[in-house]
Amino acid sequence: MKVECNREQLLSAVQSAGTVVPSRSPKEILKHLKLAVVEQTAVLMATDMDIGIRIEVPEIQVEVAGSVVLPVKEFGSLLRESADETLKIEVDLQGVTVRGERSEYKLPLVNPEEFPEVPTFEEEQFHELPARLFRELIRRTLFATDTESSRYALGGVLLEFADDSLVGVGTDGRRLAKMEGPAKSVNEHQPGEAMTIVPTRAMQLMERTLSDGDAQVQIAVHPNHVLVRSSRVIVYSRLVEGRFPKWREVFPVRKDAVTIEIAVGPMLQSLRQAAVVANLESRGIDFTFAEGGLVLSATTAEVGQSRVDLPISYEGNPVTVTLDHRYVEEFLRVLDVEKTFSVEIEDSESAALFTTDDGYGYVVMPLAREHK
Repeated sequence: MKVECNREQLLSAVQSAGTVVPSRSPKEILKHLKLAVVEQTAVLMATDMDIGIRIEVPEIQVEVAGSVVLPVKEFGSLLRESADETLKIEVDLQGVTVRGERSEYKLPLVNPEEFPEVPTFEEEQFHELPARLFRELIRRTLFATDTESSRYALGGVLLEFADDSLVGVGTDGRRLAKMEGPAKSVNEHQPGEAMTIVPTRAMQLMERTLSDGDAQVQIAVHPNHVLVRSSRVIVYSRLVEGRFPKWREVFPVRKDAVTIEIAVGPMLQSLRQAAVVANLESRGIDFTFAEGGLVLSATTAEVGQSRVDLPISYEGNPVTVTLDHRYVEEFLRVLDVEKTFSVEIEDSESAALFTTDDGYGYVVMPLAREHK
């Protein structure tokens, strides 16, 4: 193999693929990346056997096609430290040579045939949706998952497909985030009865590799794994085993609730001000809705008290609900500060329901006030 690469383009691909590479593994080959070059197309691959990625690397001039396996740590450092615009990579029987204008590196030769196969996307049935929507779906659900819970199914995002829509759900048992948007089933793609729970780490990878230049994303679900393809990237991931909670039952249906519309920016600012005195021992902040305003207050022993008034449009009897301020802040942080959201409350013992007008819903369970 003999190629000339744009260093920055290759570095970007190595940094994305490198997040898949395990820091520790009994299989030394998994600490490497594979670069496969055919004609004028180059694909960089990485896998830890549970998650895999294939990234097309642009701006590669091919003199001799072929494959090379590269150690991610040393090769990544080489690309970062180099000041060259282009680098030449050459493979022969003695090893791998990487040349810059004033630099040359020799890396050991590893047999490309030993590198595990990373699945490609050859599906005829899949769901297709705008890349921007899928990226937003991930951002708005990922933070609510629980990667440390013994309830393993909570360590991922549930994807539910219909003929013309996709729903993503994340929960840790104390709050639940749901995002829904339009998606088209191509050739009657339907995952079947099994739950499609994509691990949190795989969803992070998908979000990270989606770019502003991607128009559409295609998702194909199999019984044990999922494949996601954008314009330059294919991500493979095993699915999380287990049963996901019946999330629709979490969304409250009630007659006596009050719905209030609030601006995102002022609410986030007020919440962060009130949270100054809150700590891990006293996570709760009282949200008191009263005529014409919302009062956010917190008390922490040996730290102090806070009270912040936020004018809002509210008419009705005063209602106070105590919520974990971190959960509310995480919801607000994935929204546009210029937009508004709605919050539905009933009483101090009922869940608070936050919604937006673009298919996003978020349920937060209240804290018992004596536990503050």
